[in-house]
This record gives sequence, C-alpha cells and structure tokens, in this order.
Amino acid sequence: MPARILVIDDNRTNLDLMTYLLKAFGHDPVGITDATAALEQARSKTFDAIVSDILMPGIDGFSLARSFKADPQLQSTPLIAVTALAMAGDRERILASGFNGYISKPIDPERFVSQVDAFLPEDLRGKNPDR
Repeated sequence: MPARILVIDDNRTNLDLMTYLLKAFGHDPVGITDATAALEQARSKTFDAIVSDILMPGIDGFSLARSFKADPQLQSTPLIAVTALAMAGDRERILASGFNGYISKPIDPERFVSQVDAFLPEDLRGKNPDR
C-alpha cells in the first residue's frame, strides 16, 4: 500500500526531484508549490506524511507548521522539513516550531526516501525499485 505524501516546495526543480523519488519507491506524492494551496489540500484530503520547504514566499514553513499543528485533523500527520537552513540552532528551531523531522538541502537522492520513510508505519514505507 503506497503512502500518500504531500510535498511542498516553491522551487519546481526541488519539488519535481522529491516527488519523482517518492513515486519511484512506490509512494503516491502530491506536489504543490504554494503553501496556501498546500494547507487547503491537506485539509481536504488525507496524507500519511507532509514534506515541506521552510523558506517560501508568502506563508513560510514555520507558519505552515503552526497551522498544521493547530488543526486537530492534521496535528498527528508527520511533518518533515526539507530546508537549506543549516546554521547552528536551525534544526532545533525547526523542530520546536512543530516539525517532526528535518532533512537538509540539497537532498541526497540515495537517502531521501528512507529519511521520509522513517516517519511512516512499516507497512507504508517505500519499496526499492532495484529489488
């Protein structure tokens, strides 16, 4: 059974890479470039995990995390930051804002799916296409 994963990133290249990798491992990713639209999508459909950039125009990842965690329907969905913020204290600040996990950019294509899978129940984890 594939995991349904919402992926939010305003950079189309990053978004395409993340959704491609998730799909290659058997997941059902939904990619969105706009945080406002992503919040609406998350409220209208069920997702097993949400992967989000932090630095986006308009609503940034911090505001998005607060909105997700304040919504009883979404607060238990794993929320994973994928960001270039890598200064001392950034990881702690990101996790304190409501994210359950942190993946630094640029993503490592060989590790990305397993990093996301770590937040999913075992029966929803990706399948390696080379096996």
